[in-house]
Amino acid sequence: METIIENIEKVDVSYDKERDVLYISFGHPQPADDSELTDKDIIIRYKENKVIGLSVLSFSKRLQH
Repeated sequence: METIIENIEKVDVSYDKERDVLYISFGHPQPADDSELTDKDIIIRYKENKVIGLSVLSFSKRLQH
């Protein structure tokens, strides 16, 4: 599957310590109309078939490896 990232020039990164989730948005953060959970516990967020962001679950545990 070919993936298109809409706006790579503006990347917004935030971390929710309480939920241990790293959010990465390409362009301005916006609601997705679709998403998929990978086998690595990363949620890929889409809008109109273009990747608009990623949510990395259990982020702090990944830093320990």
